[in-house]
Amino acid sequence: MAFKFTIGKKIGAGFALVILFTLIAFIYTNVIITQSKKETDQVVKVVTPSVTSLEYFHSTLQRSQILITKWYHVQSKDDDPFKQDLRELIKYKYPALKKGIDSLSVHWTEDEKEQIRTIFSFTDQLFKQYQDEIMSQINSFSAYDDASVKFPAALSLEAADDKLNVVYNQLNHLIDSQKNNADLVTHQMFTSFDYLMQFVKLLGIFLVIGGILIAFFTVRTIVKPVQKLKTVLQDMSYGVLPKDHLTNRGDEIGDMNMALNGLVSAMELTTDFAKEVGSGNFDSYYKPLSDQDNLGHALLKMRTDLAENEHMLEQKVIERTEQVVKQSEEIKTKNTELEILYKHITDSIRYAKRLQEAIIPTDHAVRQILPQSFVLFKPKDIVSGDFYWIRKTQNKSYIAAIDCTGHGVPGAFMSLVGYNILKEITLNNDTDIAPSVIMDEMSKGVVSTLNPKSRIIDDKISQTKDGMDMGLCSVDYEKMELQFAGANNPLYLIRNGELIQYKANKFPIGFRADDVIHDFTNNVIPLQTGDTFYVFSDGYADQFGGPKGKKFMTGRFRDLLVETSKLPIEKQKDFLDTTLKNWRGELEQVDDVLVIGVRV
Repeated sequence: MAFKFTIGKKIGAGFALVILFTLIAFIYTNVIITQSKKETDQVVKVVTPSVTSLEYFHSTLQRSQILITKWYHVQSKDDDPFKQDLRELIKYKYPALKKGIDSLSVHWTEDEKEQIRTIFSFTDQLFKQYQDEIMSQINSFSAYDDASVKFPAALSLEAADDKLNVVYNQLNHLIDSQKNNADLVTHQMFTSFDYLMQFVKLLGIFLVIGGILIAFFTVRTIVKPVQKLKTVLQDMSYGVLPKDHLTNRGDEIGDMNMALNGLVSAMELTTDFAKEVGSGNFDSYYKPLSDQDNLGHALLKMRTDLAENEHMLEQKVIERTEQVVKQSEEIKTKNTELEILYKHITDSIRYAKRLQEAIIPTDHAVRQILPQSFVLFKPKDIVSGDFYWIRKTQNKSYIAAIDCTGHGVPGAFMSLVGYNILKEITLNNDTDIAPSVIMDEMSKGVVSTLNPKSRIIDDKISQTKDGMDMGLCSVDYEKMELQFAGANNPLYLIRNGELIQYKANKFPIGFRADDVIHDFTNNVIPLQTGDTFYVFSDGYADQFGGPKGKKFMTGRFRDLLVETSKLPIEKQKDFLDTTLKNWRGELEQVDDVLVIGVRV
């Protein structure tokens, strides 16, 4: 049986091509997203924790060096707190840290594993040298005055410092290697998304062109022939017979053409016979009107043929209706795919939230540096434009509340920019520095980062609208002194039930209306026991709510803090959170919310 390329097969072939390429796009997109998820998991679960652990290991070694040096030089009792701190570091903290790094190193290269084993070996030797040659020898007040003890211990301390420098060099090299791994995996992830974007663009262009070609093919092979059949039938309804026979084809329309050609021939014979009868040529074949009347049978046959043709046309309408229904199902399928894509994008943003959370200090870390404190942090969206930062130096504890331009994903990107600049500034300054100096350097760093083509010359910069508001404090508990610098956001100090406001400079970090870099003001504030101070972003005061749906406002926020300060510090966070929820009611949160409180 010869192959017949019917209309159904033609339409099916066109849609099959569309479905095929759509399936290819779905499979390729799924592969790229799966690969990117694995690469993201590699960064989040292996590379980033490895870098963090190694950097903490580095700081632990520095801490041990400071404590052993103090052990040698500072004459003290054997149970002095700093000596207990060194013993705990060697006996508990270092083994736990070593165990954690070992669990992460299973994913490293063999060369990196060998490096960390060498580092641990040197560190084990170093701590054993501390214990055997310094800690066990200088263990009383009299040992500090005994030259026969102090001199060997001095030589041992000097040798330990040399060995520690070797460990530092090897550890820094390993940290750089892990950071390079993070950069490489991130680059691979973005490269995969670039390939996916190009593929989707090309596929979209191809589907548009393919759709046009399919539409053209459908019009040419189906719509136009059907229109021609319709024209012939309409002419015949007026008694006009076609002069030319319809073209024969190898599909259903060809079958209809053949049937209609036969019908026209029959009508032509009937018309000729009618003309002969009408002309009075009674010799022609004629029968009276009866059951055997040729004209009557011809008319009945014509009617039957027309009915059959009408039925065939109705069948075509049914087929087209089925096609429309099928297209509707296709649209539903596309909507489902869009919902899946939306979920994937949302999941990606949630992964971005996990990355942002890596820069936000934990509650445990905050309490270690500022024991009497709380942090109320409520992002408006999945990721936040607000973030907070803490740091402990030898004499001071630093705490900052930063509000970046925007919220959501744009604000989150700005927060990463601000965190990296702040980290770079503080890492390059081991000594205690004033908050205003840190913020001056941050302002220059934001301008240079967000507008790389501009240069800072003679304290002149190009104007930019991207920046951040900030309140930065340093606390010296020994001197009972607080230093504060602010960009737009002030500091509130509550003492004996009275609120004292220390104003901030009226310009943000990274933006100067007059294109001139201004220095931030450093406020030096004597502290008293029982003082409570607060730094914050503007999200709390800007929240709409209440019985009239208005903003909370700064004045009401100050009164609330005075009331809040009367509570124990551990209950203040919940009190502020509950008050904000009651005020907001059913309204949407308008901005990120950040409030930090510290009691002296």
